[in-house]
Amino acid sequence: MNMIQFLGAVEMGLLFGLVAMGVLLSFRILDFPDLTVDGSYPLGAGVCAVLIVSGYNPWVATLVAVGAGMIAGFITAWMSVRWNVLHLLASILTLTALYSINLRIMGKPNIALLGESTVFSPIEALPYSHLYVMTPAILVLVGIVLFVLKGFLGSQQGLAMRATGANLRMAEAQGISVKTQTLLGLSISNGLVALAGALFAQSQGFADVTMGTGTIIVGLASVIVGEAIFNPRIICTALISCVIGSIFYHLVMAMAMNAGCLGLQASDLKLISAVLVGIAMMVPALRTKVLDFKAARSCS
Repeated sequence: MNMIQFLGAVEMGLLFGLVAMGVLLSFRILDFPDLTVDGSYPLGAGVCAVLIVSGYNPWVATLVAVGAGMIAGFITAWMSVRWNVLHLLASILTLTALYSINLRIMGKPNIALLGESTVFSPIEALPYSHLYVMTPAILVLVGIVLFVLKGFLGSQQGLAMRATGANLRMAEAQGISVKTQTLLGLSISNGLVALAGALFAQSQGFADVTMGTGTIIVGLASVIVGEAIFNPRIICTALISCVIGSIFYHLVMAMAMNAGCLGLQASDLKLISAVLVGIAMMVPALRTKVLDFKAARSCS
């Protein structure tokens, strides 16, 4: 794997780190299995691309894309908490609707952003190679989002949200509005995913209506891999582990696809992903067995 492939994998890992943080918020913190992210990712990319092509400021386009993702997450949560629709079914319904909505918004299956002004245009104008400036720029953006999200989850509102996912009945007994926390949490989660889609479209120069396929798998894989590596105990470590897990996941995928001795093809991408996630899910159990074995030996 050469430097271009390495930096490309890191760049993708950072972008999907935002997706992983969104998945962490819904799956881990709120305990809400949400598949809406497969639709909110191309939604963010599509909304951002359409606005940029229409002449809007790229920062405004990115913020509107985040808002669109938040609306998608809100609709999923609203169907669940207001009408008691099963979590997975509510997210599948929203995901299914978003495919048609994304086509309506974009007007065609894909939109090219080549030659358009984006949030990365000032970075690209620097007298340095595009290869070496994009990754640090995305790292800064992801770091800002991580810092803001950490501050939110450490606030009173964030603690209420974490309590909702940890123990629903206890949260209700403490006077926490569980419905409000679910609506807010799913909105923020899908807003983060839409932000990742908007940044991806601007960094790669295109938005496609099918680009969200498998986003939830990559997000979950990043969370699981990060947890397997760090075994986080506090929220700050959990957020950082999402980003590191995403980078590690994309690096492993890149190395596997570029390892000629393995004879892998592009069609094997899903297989590699499944194997990697499966191994990551086995790590906690293996760690526990090793610790139990060491404890047994020390006692004997």
